[in-house]
Amino acid sequence: MLLMILKDVAVLSAIGVSLATVMVIAGRWLSNYGECKIDINGKREVTITGGTSLLSSLSDKQIFLPSACGGRGSCGACKCKVISGGGPLLPTEKPLLSKEEIAEGNIRLACQVKVKSDVKIEIPSSIFNIRRFHATIAEIIDLTYDIKEITFKFAEGEKIDFLAGQYVQLESEPYNKVKERVTRAYSISSKPEINDALQLIIRYVPEGICTTWVHKHLKVGDKVSLTGPYGDFYLRDTQADIIFVAGGSGKAPIKSILEHLQVTGTSRRMTYFFGARTPKDLYLTEEMKALEQVFSEFKYEPVLSAAKPEDKWTGKTGYVMPYFAETIRDPKNTEAYLCGSPGMINAVQKALIENGIPTDKIYYDSFG
Repeated sequence: MLLMILKDVAVLSAIGVSLATVMVIAGRWLSNYGECKIDINGKREVTITGGTSLLSSLSDKQIFLPSACGGRGSCGACKCKVISGGGPLLPTEKPLLSKEEIAEGNIRLACQVKVKSDVKIEIPSSIFNIRRFHATIAEIIDLTYDIKEITFKFAEGEKIDFLAGQYVQLESEPYNKVKERVTRAYSISSKPEINDALQLIIRYVPEGICTTWVHKHLKVGDKVSLTGPYGDFYLRDTQADIIFVAGGSGKAPIKSILEHLQVTGTSRRMTYFFGARTPKDLYLTEEMKALEQVFSEFKYEPVLSAAKPEDKWTGKTGYVMPYFAETIRDPKNTEAYLCGSPGMINAVQKALIENGIPTDKIYYDSFG
């Protein structure tokens, strides 16, 4: 009886191994799409090995679409037009597309489109100006208990041309149990006039793969890679009044814009609200206040939402939105530049619109 049971087990095991082998072989055969061509804007064609995402396929050819989430399908930054060859729209894409984009029928997330055949796409021509840079970590400064400022010095001869307010994508290295590189987007905090180096302000996010690498593993002298520049968050060339609003590491692109204006000069009326919880969450305060002596019409206003009596805080408290009414003198001639979490962006945008600022004059960079 025991012998029969052992025989049955052996037969079943053999069948299981055979099926697994067949599945592996079939999987490799089915996913072997051979060489595929990607037609870009009808002007350029690249040949790749099929089977990977459109996002990574383009990256392998040094064509870098923005991807704040590193290709996980959670940011929606890698949208492009897939004219043909992209297959059906996937359920993972729909939440990040507007009704209009879905109705258009060819707007896709490049990270979710798997290249299985020849593909024809359209992307902005500015994408071709994005490059991969190699840099050395020159300096790491603790700005607060959870925010660091990192200075990247580019390899000899490499220079970056960017607009104040834009961002780059930093590639992390494997560490501990993290076996793969990931890519995350961070706004440039230094001015564009310095083009052989740049600075990023990075806040630690618990369980965040890239921020954990930056805060706990990255050190001066390390070699890193990043791509950029990306983004359409930059100062418009007008004479309108400006309201800046930021929180946390959202100070980075505003700092870049203000340092750029120090070089170029401006007479525009500017108010900068920086929202934080407690005094320990404030940083670069003296530097920002010093700009009040540089610009004739500039005011820096830190606002604390959770200040305690023992903090002896004498500045503004609560949230930034109630202070808009006393700041805005001409809503139709005011621009707003917002940088921070999606929740903050939504609340601030709503308050600005209620105070009469046109929607098309509100620009934002969301860290969602």
